[in-house]
Amino acid sequence: MSAEQATTTSPAVQRARVLEAVTSRQASLIGLSETLHANPELGWQEHRAAAWTADYLAGHGFKVEREYLGFPTAIRAVFGTGTRRVGLMAEYDALPGLGHACGHNIITAVSCGAAVALAEFAAERDLTVELYGTPAEEGGGGKIELLKKGAFLGLDLAMMVHPSPVDSAEARPYAVAHNHVEYRGKSAHAAAYPDQGVNANDAFIVAQVALGLLRQQLPPGTRVHGIQTRGGEAPNAIPEKTEGRWYVRAESLAQLGKLEERVHRCFEAGAVASGCELSVTPESEPYSEFRTDLRALELYVGHAESLGRDFNAPPEQATMNRASTDMGNVSQLVPAIHPYIGLGCFPAANHQPEFAAHCVGEAANLAIHDGAAALALTALDYLAE
Repeated sequence: MSAEQATTTSPAVQRARVLEAVTSRQASLIGLSETLHANPELGWQEHRAAAWTADYLAGHGFKVEREYLGFPTAIRAVFGTGTRRVGLMAEYDALPGLGHACGHNIITAVSCGAAVALAEFAAERDLTVELYGTPAEEGGGGKIELLKKGAFLGLDLAMMVHPSPVDSAEARPYAVAHNHVEYRGKSAHAAAYPDQGVNANDAFIVAQVALGLLRQQLPPGTRVHGIQTRGGEAPNAIPEKTEGRWYVRAESLAQLGKLEERVHRCFEAGAVASGCELSVTPESEPYSEFRTDLRALELYVGHAESLGRDFNAPPEQATMNRASTDMGNVSQLVPAIHPYIGLGCFPAANHQPEFAAHCVGEAANLAIHDGAAALALTALDYLAE
């Protein structure tokens, strides 16, 4: 390396170049984030979000594959042809009834900012910069479906940051299974012929009582929760069909499998007691626990702290790092990090309307800047080593 090359790749110069790349595009990144926030779309339906993200990257010289691997709302954007590959994840699905109360609009803007900043180093650092628009993180397992078709394999580093009330470094998500539960009974007039009915709502009540009692014996680090989405059609008709969505969480996929057996028996109890038929159908493949690349995470923390980020929040405020994510499945196959970037809004927290309100505005804009710069600097240092 010549003296001139050494000077242009020194840490100080590298940092200055990354910050300039992000800062100069801050207005457009905020615009992308606010557009997504104002137009929330549910998982597998993020058609406008995918198009806006693709357009943004195409406008910065990326080669964009829309409907990536046959998924209408997945994209892959590539810049450079280097031998070292860094992948940035963009999530853009929203929550039913809550909009962007998990801040996926910020995730997309951060990843786009980091990708564009890294693109300026692609030729000199032998890089290929890849951004993946990944649908349906909120229960649909979009990254898992992409993995099954070969996405992400061979990446030297996969990265994203997720909004949270406070900054938190290491992702420690639960493994999770998402299931659709259905009971089928027999309808009848509830006053005139109640003995002719088989009550599918009773089945759910029995199952939920069984689940409530089971929680007394569950090991630490497990969660069982869900909602009944259909409870009947009319109060004077015995419900013949009820439905719900239930999540089971554990520290690992191995522990999850054992816990699911016990939970399933609670649903079977509802069927036996009521005389209903039961079906339990997975809504996606299980999300895995996370395998963090500690060297990459250490680099990220250092760069984030240099930007003014503080990772010393009280533990009870930093529990968003336990939230399940299909990025865990990616981390099992390639080096990965998934830190959390704070909006300084505790007690407002993810999946609350109050948190959605904080996902635009001054704190959100700062998170976009800091997250994009920290990810880009992390990738440059990690791959240089």
